[in-house]
Amino acid sequence: MNDQFDTSQLLAIIAPVLVIQLILVIIALVLCAKAEQTRGPKWMWVLIILFANIIGPIAFFIMGRRNDG
Repeated sequence: MNDQFDTSQLLAIIAPVLVIQLILVIIALVLCAKAEQTRGPKWMWVLIILFANIIGPIAFFIMGRRNDG
């Protein structure tokens, strides 16, 4: 019995996660750019969104946006 993944099986597992991550990053960056105010400097949120993988955009959605209006 072969317990190793071949390339196509590995790609089938990783591809959906990468697509979701890319969509989250794009949406978070657009919302950050359009936001008049954020909790903290915008440059900090851009770095968090870009370098914290899936957690960065989710953190921006939860904590970074201000809903003052």
